Amino acid sequence: MFVIVGLGNPGKKFDETRHNVGFETIDLLAQRNNIKVNKLKHKALYGEGFWGGEKVLLVKPQTFMNLSGESVRDIMTFYKVEMENLIVIYDDIDIDVGTLRIRQKGSAGSHNGMRSIIYQLQSDLFPRIRIGVGRPEFGDLANYVLGRFPKEEVATMQEVVERAAKATESIVKDGVDKAMNLYNG
Repeated sequence: MFVIVGLGNPGKKFDETRHNVGFETIDLLAQRNNIKVNKLKHKALYGEGFWGGEKVLLVKPQTFMNLSGESVRDIMTFYKVEMENLIVIYDDIDIDVGTLRIRQKGSAGSHNGMRSIIYQLQSDLFPRIRIGVGRPEFGDLANYVLGRFPKEEVATMQEVVERAAKATESIVKDGVDKAMNLYNG
């Protein structure tokens, strides 16, 4: 079984913001694989389905970003999932807009949602897909990540969310190494 978590903030006012590209990727995966993400449990919206014989859980924590780990820990404990079968998808300000990076494990970097997950799980030994949203040249970082993309970046971000969805499917079907070779960059 794979638990696939997209990070974001719940509520309409956060739709289509930089911080919610993880949620957008989960929505696209749900659409592509005919999975309804409509169950509420473990402080998350989630849906269950199968890809090539593998059971998958698509998860959107509803705790707000900085407490995402509470939801992820509850799910991992309840379903008794191995760390390598957790995939977390999230925005990253340290990567250029539209760039995708897959890693097998690693630190949270500057991302508070990932810090929460690593703290709650007491492990960073799980794959993650980082979607580059860029860093503001000036101004408040919180306003930047909670802001929407300018018109000239929308098509690029739609494309990278689609690549993130395909990369996620590749990790489940073919393993993280193959997905890294195909989708990093």
